[in-house]
Amino acid sequence: MSEPITTADIHLIQRILPHRYPFLLVDRVEQINGTESAVGLKNVTMNEPHFQGHFPGNPIMPGVTIVEAMAQTAGVMVGASLGLVDGNFLIYFMAIDNCKFRRKVVPGDQLRMELETTRGKPGGKVWRFKGVATVDGELAAEAEFTAMMDLKGQ
Repeated sequence: MSEPITTADIHLIQRILPHRYPFLLVDRVEQINGTESAVGLKNVTMNEPHFQGHFPGNPIMPGVTIVEAMAQTAGVMVGASLGLVDGNFLIYFMAIDNCKFRRKVVPGDQLRMELETTRGKPGGKVWRFKGVATVDGELAAEAEFTAMMDLKGQ
C-alpha cells in the first residue's frame, strides 16, 4: 500500500488536473488531509492575461478566478486522495453559494486557499466544499461550491 499524498507540487498538480496555462490557477498544495481538507497556494503575477483588461493601470484578480483557484485546490485534494493521478479526471461546477469578496487581490500577492469538504465520499460524483482565500492572513474571498467529479470513460 502506498503512502497517502499530503502535498502537491506543480508537476503533480498537472498530473491530476486537466487545466493548463492560462487557466491553471494553483501553484502548490502544501497540505492535503485525505478528502477532508487542503491548503493551496497561488502566486499572483502581472504576467497573467486577465490583468491586461482587469483593469488597465489598476490590475485586480477577477473574483471568478479566485473561486476557480479554490475549486482547483479542491480538485487536487480529491484527485490526490482517491488515486486519480494520471486518471483522466474532470471537475464541473454545479453551484456556487455564499460567495463574498472582501479584499482586492493584486500582482505580487500570494493567495492562500483553505478548503474543506462538507459533502462527498469516494465513489460519489457530487461533492460540496467550503473555501476561504486569504492574502497575508487577511480574508480575500469565501465561497461554498458544489462540483461533479467525472472520471472520463467511467
